Amino acid sequence: MMATITHPPTTEAEDRLSLLSPRLSLAPTGSAPALLDGAWWPRSRDLEAELPSLTAVLDPLWGRITRVTVNPTQWPVIPRKVPVAGHVVNVGWFRDEQDPHELLLLSYHVGRWNLLVVPPMTAPDSAAWLMAAASDPRGMSTASRLMEEAARLRTLRDADRAVEAVWDSEGGHESPDSAAPPRVPAMTGTAPQQPRGR
Repeated sequence: MMATITHPPTTEAEDRLSLLSPRLSLAPTGSAPALLDGAWWPRSRDLEAELPSLTAVLDPLWGRITRVTVNPTQWPVIPRKVPVAGHVVNVGWFRDEQDPHELLLLSYHVGRWNLLVVPPMTAPDSAAWLMAAASDPRGMSTASRLMEEAARLRTLRDADRAVEAVWDSEGGHESPDSAAPPRVPAMTGTAPQQPRGR
């Protein structure tokens, strides 16, 4: 599954659909085991509101999700049970034992999956990078390590933009047409003939 970044909806129906669809990226089925099985980008830190749409997508893929654990440093309220389509998901938490940026999902007799939780207010470009990195089957980074790397990349990007802004303000671009490719001077004289054939 690819990272899904939503764009502003154009109709009221599309607006409702985009609020119901989880922003999710999963590692390819049958890929080698990695530390993360993908990433989830919830729209809020409200587990009771966010879990139903996530489990609606994952239940058919992974089997009925029966339990979820989180780290309480990232979730202000952790309900004990969340009703989802046709069943209840038990929610637990681990402060020291679980990565703060990770969601652990358990499916009855089927398996366990770890998802990076992209913070809701993350910029779309950073979220896309995080979702792609977390669903890379060759990835060996923890959720927190990916968050650190995304912050480092964002700092570098912001520094580059600041340098470019200073350059622009000091006359770095002579005119609005300076983005056009440089002119190639006209050649004078003749170019040597290239042999034809073999």
